[in-house]
Amino acid sequence: MTGTGAQDRLLALHREGGLAAAYPDVPPLLAEIADADADLTRYGQLLARLDPAEVLAAHPDQATLTVAITGHGTVEPLVAPLTAELARHGLLLRPHVSDFDSYVFDLSDPGSRLYAARPDLVLCLLDPQTIFDEVPAPWGPDDVERAFAEKLTLLGQLVTRFEATSRATLVLNTVPLPRERAAQLIDHRSRNRLGVLWREANARLLRLAEDHPGLVVLDVDPLTAEGVPVTEPRMSVYAKANLSAELLAAYAREIGHLARHVTGRSKKVLAVDLDGTLWGGILAEDGADGITVAGGYTGDAFTAFRKVVKQLGAQGVLLAVVSKNDPEPVAAVLREHRDLLLAEDDFVRVVANWQPKSGNLRDLADALNLGVDSFVFADDSPFECGQVRHALPGVAVVRLGTDPATHVGRLLRDGWFDTRSLTATDRTRAETYRTELARQDLRQSSASLDGYLAQLGLEVTLAPAEAADVARVSQLSLRTNQFNLTTRRWQERDVRELMADPATELLTIRVRDRFGDSGLVGLVGYRRAGGLGFIDDFVLSCRVFSRGVEQACLAAVLRHAKDTGAEAVLAGYRPTAKNRGFADFYPRHGFRPTGGGFRHDLVRIAPPPEHVRLVEHHREVSA
Repeated sequence: MTGTGAQDRLLALHREGGLAAAYPDVPPLLAEIADADADLTRYGQLLARLDPAEVLAAHPDQATLTVAITGHGTVEPLVAPLTAELARHGLLLRPHVSDFDSYVFDLSDPGSRLYAARPDLVLCLLDPQTIFDEVPAPWGPDDVERAFAEKLTLLGQLVTRFEATSRATLVLNTVPLPRERAAQLIDHRSRNRLGVLWREANARLLRLAEDHPGLVVLDVDPLTAEGVPVTEPRMSVYAKANLSAELLAAYAREIGHLARHVTGRSKKVLAVDLDGTLWGGILAEDGADGITVAGGYTGDAFTAFRKVVKQLGAQGVLLAVVSKNDPEPVAAVLREHRDLLLAEDDFVRVVANWQPKSGNLRDLADALNLGVDSFVFADDSPFECGQVRHALPGVAVVRLGTDPATHVGRLLRDGWFDTRSLTATDRTRAETYRTELARQDLRQSSASLDGYLAQLGLEVTLAPAEAADVARVSQLSLRTNQFNLTTRRWQERDVRELMADPATELLTIRVRDRFGDSGLVGLVGYRRAGGLGFIDDFVLSCRVFSRGVEQACLAAVLRHAKDTGAEAVLAGYRPTAKNRGFADFYPRHGFRPTGGGFRHDLVRIAPPPEHVRLVEHHREVSA
């Protein structure tokens, strides 16, 4: 379906009153429209008219996100583009929209309607009038400096109050400086001074996030630098909507990236084509000497794209090749071409054959033990992009187009791999997954599963989380969806609070075997209340489950509970579309259903599997 066809289909669903019933069909339609560079706001206006309760009645498993929007000016115009951007990523928006200029009251009063909405995200829109409404007439740079400093002090206080009151993520933004404000100063010295103090104040605003783990500060300078207007004069004057519709649409797109991360939907793998994507020409027809790798206009464009791909790989994004080519010539180019920048070792796997790319992506996902919805697929061929999008709707498809100069922008514009912070695990992820593929090779060569497990030399360490583990533990809770038995999402501050709770033991799971160290790959949240123990959280990376790791850790926790006087252990499980494969995990290990969870009476505890060497450390928790 083309972008125009997708637009027609959405409009038809709206006219027929079928948007709520067809809501699962909306994300791929919006993806097609976004591919055509069309403004999604129009379609967001249609979707915003839906009652979320009606959508959920038709689709009870639909993922939702409650977002509170507040600010200095009128914030209602953000709802339509935000609705569309969240829908594009498979999320249903539940908006709470505050009144005009109510952000100070909203954030400072724990009894406000904003807090009562129990949002997942809180967006506090800061616009130029947030500052200039505090500036006298006439004014000079010193007046602006004083007003901005006072506002920063206030914002710091509001952020502190927010973190003490809510578990949501708060989003502020840097304040753009419209040209018409600088132009009111007729001497260049004053304009320069205004530019300096404005940038210094925004830098202070950005640094707020360093001291407040529950805060994200979105830098809008890159958006306005691309030509997005800051304001629309009539809307600003007449409606007090002080940011332009174009800027709100770009802002909503960035919030969509953050929403994916908050809901555990960040992507992990970038699978790229070769011909027309990493180099110019067709290898099978032009040969290794005939493809355009570097030099000249198009060669420089392909080089710039490969640099970005390598940059992403250096930050923990898994890189793979999925190309319709013969494997031997591809291997030779990757191994021998000196200007390519990318080599075989940069990719966890290079798949070159003449099979449908959707099937190759599915096989690669199975080999990596990942869901296909962890993948981003980038290709310059409309046919290949359409085939993958149709066969694997969970894959994010980036259609690159025919001009390689636009490849970088198309790949980066949707922040598919955005995360709050990088960990040491991220930087070694590619090597970890290459090792995982070596394990798969051993598995295939072993006569039986038991023989394979016996050869692994598996060592599991279960120990209390330490300060250095905070970022990785948070990341696991946010990004793990399959073996995540309650799917609670923890920001870093949540992890620190759990570690400080005397009634809770937050245990990390580390795994190593004959192939190397997999690092911190899981966690267990255990607490005591009276005579009972509670397993509130159990998370394990897909890289290591089904090897006996989960059984060994569960056995250790149950034995520890019994040894420290618990009469029984209760375990929580909240089913989702992703974790249903482990719905019977607790019953298979001696638990019986009890209302909303499971109970183990600690009479008979199965030992860890024989092939696992378990090393465990615990700290006492108060009952």
